[in-house]
Amino acid sequence: MHILIFGTGGVGGYFGGRLALAGEKVTFIARGDHLRTMLDHGLKVESTLGNFVIHPINATDNLIEVADPDVILLCVKAWQLPGAAKLILPFLQRDTFIVPLQNGIDAPSQLAEILGREHVLGGLCGIFSHVAGPGQIHHTGGHPWVAFAELDNHLSARAQDLLEVFEHAGVEAEIPADIQLALWQKFLFISAFSGIGAVTRVPVGIFRAQQGTRQMFIDAVQECYAVAIAHGIPLPADSVTNVIDSLDRIQPEAISSLQRDILNARPSELEAQVGTVVRLAQHHKIPTPQFSLIYNSLLPQEKLARGDAS
Repeated sequence: MHILIFGTGGVGGYFGGRLALAGEKVTFIARGDHLRTMLDHGLKVESTLGNFVIHPINATDNLIEVADPDVILLCVKAWQLPGAAKLILPFLQRDTFIVPLQNGIDAPSQLAEILGREHVLGGLCGIFSHVAGPGQIHHTGGHPWVAFAELDNHLSARAQDLLEVFEHAGVEAEIPADIQLALWQKFLFISAFSGIGAVTRVPVGIFRAQQGTRQMFIDAVQECYAVAIAHGIPLPADSVTNVIDSLDRIQPEAISSLQRDILNARPSELEAQVGTVVRLAQHHKIPTPQFSLIYNSLLPQEKLARGDAS
């Protein structure tokens, strides 16, 4: 199976690196100094599970140079997804399928609209990792995992083939019975975790230990849960409790990618992770005071990072 990693950031660099390390045929899409360093010195991954280097490496910034991938793991940020899909479209082969690994719940439908539903699986992952410098990925904690499935939840041969590829590489992987439910179960956690972290600007170990910010997190999770139920997503009754338990198991220094981008004044996934909750809540007429506070507090800086201070 030829795997194209579109976006060699913390997610794509780690999972693509693990697949390449296991001997799979992997091509990485990267650019600038990151790409040049990868080509010259390899992709270096520092991980709590063990460091490794992929060198030589198949990497390029030009899709013309990529020969017929079987699967594309789309690992760009959520706000970059429509642009990436339009770049991929002219090169999409009949049997190529795409697995998006963005945070949020909208990636599969966005891709299906641009590329065709037959090419798209739903996907999600869990990992704390980031680009530490050109050609360098740091996996700082958490047990990495991926999950993916057909949008109609049927068990397809291509999903099973990809599952075997990840398992061969020693990466925890799953085909969930309901991909929309799986996306929302992660979203219930990441939307509140990213939002509270970005507003407080401290690692999780600090904001979960303070009574006030811990309660803000719990309130936000409850708001997102109410929105999910109103939206027809059958989240289990113990979902909020499970999310709180997850919060307490995370290494104390962890921060989300959204928080990292906010702290560095870069465009972030604010709209995909927090704005989505606010908009769906407005649609279903559900009050979300915590998410509204988070969104409106972070929106001015988000606009500034995108060159729109109006």
